Amino acid sequence: MLGSAAIDNIAAILRASRGIAAKGDIAATVARLGVSSEIIVPVGDDCAAIPDGDGFLLLAIEGFMNEFVAADPWFAGWCGVMVNISDVAAMGGRPIAVVDAVWAASEADAEPLLSGMREASRAFGVPVVGGHTNTRADRGQLSVAILGRARRLLSSFDAKPGDRLVAAIDLRGRYRVSFSNWEAATGVPAARLRGDLEVLPAIAEAGLAFAAKDVSQGGIVGTAMMLAECSNVAATINVAAVPRPDGMALERWLLTFPSYGYILSVASGKVAAVIGRFTARGIAAAEIGEIMEGRHVAITDGCATETVWDFARAPLIGCGQFHFADSEALA
Repeated sequence: MLGSAAIDNIAAILRASRGIAAKGDIAATVARLGVSSEIIVPVGDDCAAIPDGDGFLLLAIEGFMNEFVAADPWFAGWCGVMVNISDVAAMGGRPIAVVDAVWAASEADAEPLLSGMREASRAFGVPVVGGHTNTRADRGQLSVAILGRARRLLSSFDAKPGDRLVAAIDLRGRYRVSFSNWEAATGVPAARLRGDLEVLPAIAEAGLAFAAKDVSQGGIVGTAMMLAECSNVAATINVAAVPRPDGMALERWLLTFPSYGYILSVASGKVAAVIGRFTARGIAAAEIGEIMEGRHVAITDGCATETVWDFARAPLIGCGQFHFADSEALA
């Protein structure tokens, strides 16, 4: 057990973290644009999902911090492709193609960004099909967008009271430079990368889960917070149960952005089957908490419990509830 003081301290660290604060920026944008979840395809998920025939087209975009692009441009380029593919997988989809927007001071400065994207494109088997380039800018900047498709959706809007939270994270990696990125993809055989990603659409198509989210800059708890807010539920996360590398400090790990990390909301009777899909590929997976009625997210060590966020007091990303469990009827 970590104890009450340790749990309180971790909750305070999470509330003050840059990654969770950045997620709060979404709420202001949602309000300013006037977007709403009271539509067939709600706003606030890892991808926009557009009904298309017997499935959904998936659209997503990622922009990257300037300091990250400046410090590690090759890896930023790689991540431009990788994190978009992860967003598509988190929705139960498969990627089709990406486009990019690159700014750099010269062609030479742009080269590592483009090289990283090219290598990731080859490794994941997802082509770069166009974009925008400016090599006369005053600094390096990067944004990458993706198109994908899903037969059945995993959504941030379908976690239900009684579900269990499952975390799946590839621990076979290391930290990259001075940022919180846990890098477990470069240098890995392409067949393994592609097979690992296929687990998510396979889970969706087998009906093993309806709700999921990829672990992003907000870390494991911040990602669970976004899932809970979208689904209009409460969640309690046992931080001691979260899969992590041996010897890793829990406080650091909970703020980490893994290259392969997902949280799924799963009916209790299907937890073992979902975990088995990941562990069969060498990916660490475990039940880490539960979904319940309410409007808050708390962390626990199995004894002491502390609320990290109360949505009744303040939204995080400002996106409401919508259910995709009958998504086939919407297509």
